[in-house]
Amino acid sequence: MNKRIQLQDIGIKDFKATWDYQEMLFKAILDTKIKNRREDAGLETDNHFLFVEHPHVYTLGKSGDESNLLLSKAQLAEKGATFYKINRGGDITYHGPGQIVGYPILDLDNFFTDIHKYLRFLEEVIILTLKEYGLKTERSPGETGVWLDVGTPFARKICAMGVRASRWVTMHGFALNVNADLGYFDNIIPCGIKGKAVTSLNNELEIKHVDESEIKAKILKHFSVLFKADFV
Repeated sequence: MNKRIQLQDIGIKDFKATWDYQEMLFKAILDTKIKNRREDAGLETDNHFLFVEHPHVYTLGKSGDESNLLLSKAQLAEKGATFYKINRGGDITYHGPGQIVGYPILDLDNFFTDIHKYLRFLEEVIILTLKEYGLKTERSPGETGVWLDVGTPFARKICAMGVRASRWVTMHGFALNVNADLGYFDNIIPCGIKGKAVTSLNNELEIKHVDESEIKAKILKHFSVLFKADFV
């Protein structure tokens, strides 16, 4: 089993271009697995992890409701935002500057074949990372992602998650609000959940800016421990 993960921080990149790149990496892993199955080739499958920051964009998962986007096409253009229906799970979410987006494209046959465990591990990576900043974050029953003050009127989401998997190969991932402009969330019903707020790390710490490179390093540290993986 290959537990090495090829890390790429691709900086600021258009959502559609990144999605196409994810699909290319995803297909290459699937093709290797199919070849192994058909020809008993014994080839090693790759694993990838992409860090990226997107320009303003709203994405709707395959089970989502387009009415959760509260903007018309003209209003989207006014805000300099784009909109895509995509092939991950979940409903609608926002990506934009000041948000750390992570896309693990893994062959789970190299780790464990359990999608529920995979999602819980992604959440745990973020929970452990934010704990280093003194925040007590947790899961919300029946809802993916990472939250604060679950079970209170002040419940708010700090990290959204949505994944796709085929033949135990994953794509898409998580979006952690670090220095994000939370005003953009006012234009959607985030994840289709009414009456729940959204927050960001700088807002919770009551500071203007959090070092995003420091956050990324902490995410990778906890990811490597939980998945028993090495980043290269």
